[in-house]
Amino acid sequence: MQIRQMAELQNIPIRYLEQLLATLRRGGIIKSIRGAKGGYVLAREPRTITLLDCLTCIEGLDAIAPVSHQNSQNAENQVIQEVWQEACQAANAVLQQHTLQDLCERRNNHRQKDLMYYI
Repeated sequence: MQIRQMAELQNIPIRYLEQLLATLRRGGIIKSIRGAKGGYVLAREPRTITLLDCLTCIEGLDAIAPVSHQNSQNAENQVIQEVWQEACQAANAVLQQHTLQDLCERRNNHRQKDLMYYI
């Protein structure tokens, strides 16, 4: 799909989308195709690309790893840090479970529910 089409369909500014796509291309999530009919396609099968792959590609490893404050010696900060770490691990587990294929299937299921049949 071409950038212009994606930007229009998703209502995303083209400049911002170009930056996202360049990051995803460098991360091996998508690849670009040159030429008049060129654009972007997934670099791998959608069932092999997890949401965690996409997040780490765009946001970096810092997005999935909780920040550890080793200097926080008081009990309150340690407890908060432990809970935050658990929350990050849970979120990462959910993102690791779901693939781009899963998202497409869910979208299709929602579209099926929205269909209205008239007699």
